[in-house]
Amino acid sequence: MSTLWSKGTQATDLVEDFTVGNDRILDMRLAKYDVIGSKAHIRMLESIGLLTTEELEVLTQALDQILNEIEAGEFILEDDVEDIHSQVELLLTRRLGDIGKKIHSGRSRNDQVLVDVKLFLKDEVLRLREEVLTLFDTLQSLSEKHKNILLPGYTHGQVAMPSSFGLWFGAYAEAFADDMYMIRGAYGVADQNPLGSAAGYGSSFPLDRQMTTDLLGFGSLDYNVVAAQISRGKSERAVASAMGAIALTLNKFASDCCMYMSPNYGFIKFPDELTTGSSIMPHKKNPDVWEIMRGNCNRIMSAETQISMLCSNMPHGYHREFQLLKDILFPTLELMHKCLMMADYMLQHIEVKEGILDSPIYDYLFTVEEVNRRTLKGTPFRDAYKAVGIEVNEGRFRYQGAPGKSNGQLTADDLRHTSAGSLGNLCTRQIREKMDKVADFLK
Repeated sequence: MSTLWSKGTQATDLVEDFTVGNDRILDMRLAKYDVIGSKAHIRMLESIGLLTTEELEVLTQALDQILNEIEAGEFILEDDVEDIHSQVELLLTRRLGDIGKKIHSGRSRNDQVLVDVKLFLKDEVLRLREEVLTLFDTLQSLSEKHKNILLPGYTHGQVAMPSSFGLWFGAYAEAFADDMYMIRGAYGVADQNPLGSAAGYGSSFPLDRQMTTDLLGFGSLDYNVVAAQISRGKSERAVASAMGAIALTLNKFASDCCMYMSPNYGFIKFPDELTTGSSIMPHKKNPDVWEIMRGNCNRIMSAETQISMLCSNMPHGYHREFQLLKDILFPTLELMHKCLMMADYMLQHIEVKEGILDSPIYDYLFTVEEVNRRTLKGTPFRDAYKAVGIEVNEGRFRYQGAPGKSNGQLTADDLRHTSAGSLGNLCTRQIREKMDKVADFLK
């Protein structure tokens, strides 16, 4: 196998297979970023006199050609070539001769891989940002559309107090605003340029690291060259942590949907084509999409722990285990993208049930409302609480807050909750402003 570091000896096939693993396949996702990083690197090399202007022009044209091949799906990693970095340099050398060999001056595969991964992760984080914003918009729209339809709230799995679909959808919208802080943080960790740190101890070439930072669009440098290598795994862990936060929100929402779709609840439903049936029970409409999403979100949440364990117990500097980060992170990113896309797709078709509170099982949902009503009329809270409790125990409780209406006819407006974030004051605009503020991290 062709390697950049070969010194005339070859590893056995068994050793090579074990150490390379899936790296060649996963590396294809970095091909574009390897070329982008190389283009910035050679412009810097020309600026410090390690390449002539003519050599820079020839190399840039050749790299642009390779980039076009990557984008057209024509780029391949040859069977006997170790990785994407070797393949790009090999193609340059084949096409340009000795000029192609000059591209690696002043860098190591260590900082080359780091810059490729960070550029890749920055794009992936921005993709997550857009997907979360799309889902946020859908949830806010559903919250406003169904804000007056009451829904039972639960604590400990028991009927507790009145809620609404407006509150339910709106709650998850705001939860994604919290998750956006994690997304923003992950972007900040990845948005630091390691190029020029070489193998972790810098270079005797007079590299202009600020120039490559500007050319590649990084917000800052990884200044200390040892710190740049110590950062290996940190960007991956930060992104995994952000995905874990998103996945936790989605996991809980998926669990809600599975529960609310059950005939025992019957609060929401989806078209038949978005559910699955049973091989033996003809009545079944299973929430398979939400169940698979819930399971995949659990897998996504495990990625941060896997990365943390992988990067533990190593002194500073490069170690081959870092290669395995891609095995953990890249499939996790794909799962996350799919889950966010499917959640929004499903919500475009959700139907909510009205009149849920007609059922007598929700007769006691309004006990707190009644206690508060009596307290507002002058009864001490503890006395009102005790009196309502006695009425419940004796089977005499009736909510008196909306005379002439049965529970099922009540709407969120009838309950007159006015405090911020409650049934009658969802603060949709304020939540939107919160999300807009935290999501605006590219300036």
